[in-house]
Amino acid sequence: MSLIEDLKWRYATKKYDSTRKVEDEKVAQIIEAARLAPTSSGLQQFHLIVISNPEIKNKVKGASFNDVVIDTCSHLLVFAAWDQYTNERIDEMSSRSAISRGIPLEKSQAYYNMLKTAYVEKQTPEQNFVHTARQSYIGLAFAMAEAATLKVDSTPMEGFDNKQVDELLDLPSKGLKSVTLLALGYRDAENDWLAKLDKVRIPTEEFVTEYK
Repeated sequence: MSLIEDLKWRYATKKYDSTRKVEDEKVAQIIEAARLAPTSSGLQQFHLIVISNPEIKNKVKGASFNDVVIDTCSHLLVFAAWDQYTNERIDEMSSRSAISRGIPLEKSQAYYNMLKTAYVEKQTPEQNFVHTARQSYIGLAFAMAEAATLKVDSTPMEGFDNKQVDELLDLPSKGLKSVTLLALGYRDAENDWLAKLDKVRIPTEEFVTEYK
C-alpha cells in the first residue's frame, strides 16, 4: 500500500481499544521515524518522551482535554522542544556532526558561529522556542506517517496544559517545553464516533495554486 493510501486510512482516533497494546517493535519504528525527521540546520531541537506507564499516563490525562483518548491509548508520546538555543547546544550538535562525518570541526565552525549569532545573540528565548517548537512538528508528522504505514492509529493533541505537563515530567530541568502529544493505539471502531465518517478535505483544485 502506498503512503497516500495509508494517509487516507488514518484519522484522528477518538477512542482506542484499551485491551490492545502497540507492539514494541512498531513503537520503536515510529520513534525512529521521528528521530530521522529533518530539522533546521540538523540541530534536532526536540526530545521525545514515550509513556506507557498507566500511572504517569493518568497524570498527563489530568492536564489534557482529551481524557478518553489518553485513557484508552496504548502509548502516549510527548514532543518537547528546546526552551531556547544555547552556545552549548549548538556546539554539541556541531561536534556530533564533525565526528559522524569525519570532517574537522574547524571546517564548519563559521557556519555554527553564524547560528549562535542568529539565535543566541539576536533572539529572545521566546523567539527561540517558537522556532524549536516548529521543528518538533516535523518529527510529529513523520511519526504519524510511519504509524499509518504500520496500521497503528494515532491522535495528535495540542489541547493540554503545557505548564502542568512540563512540571509532571520535570521538563524545565532538562531545558525543554512540551509542544504536542501523540496518542498511539488501535481504534475501537465500534465505539469511536469518528471511525465511520468520511475524511473531509478541501479538493485538490482548491487546495493548490500552481505557477507553471
